[in-house]
Amino acid sequence: MGLKLVLNVLYTVGIVLCLFVAYQANSNKNFTLLGAAILVAGVVIVLKIRLLKDVRNSQKKQ
Repeated sequence: MGLKLVLNVLYTVGIVLCLFVAYQANSNKNFTLLGAAILVAGVVIVLKIRLLKDVRNSQKKQ
């Protein structure tokens, strides 16, 4: 369970970092980097949702 907590924190940091990179890329008109940051943020959000569902299901079983 501790590993899942650390993974959740890392996912959250990754999402914030991707949003910051996307903001900076948009300010500098670097649309390739903007697209990449949005894509990576989307993948990390999907992984975080899957992790949260897994934790919720494991708590219901106990």
